Amino acid sequence: MLESKAKLSDGELVICRCEEITKQQVVDAILEGNTSISGIRKRTRAGMGFCQGKSCSRQIRQLIAEYADLPEQQLEPARVRPPVRPIPVKTVIKGADEI
Repeated sequence: MLESKAKLSDGELVICRCEEITKQQVVDAILEGNTSISGIRKRTRAGMGFCQGKSCSRQIRQLIAEYADLPEQQLEPARVRPPVRPIPVKTVIKGADEI
């Protein structure tokens, strides 16, 4: 029986699955001075994918606290930016016919 034990280094661990951002990319951004979730988003795009940071924001907060030596409670939450204006559902449904 063949066993494949492919191991990732700690830095290759994917933090943001939507944008495929690794732990090392986030840590590098923190060490460059980006010590907020918004700063990490701007530098790496982590948290800007389909889930909008729902799956990776907690890990990013923990990494900022660890590598920037900041209390996690003092970190500002990520800014949520809803669409500029609401889009009627019928517009979305109508557009699906064109695909």
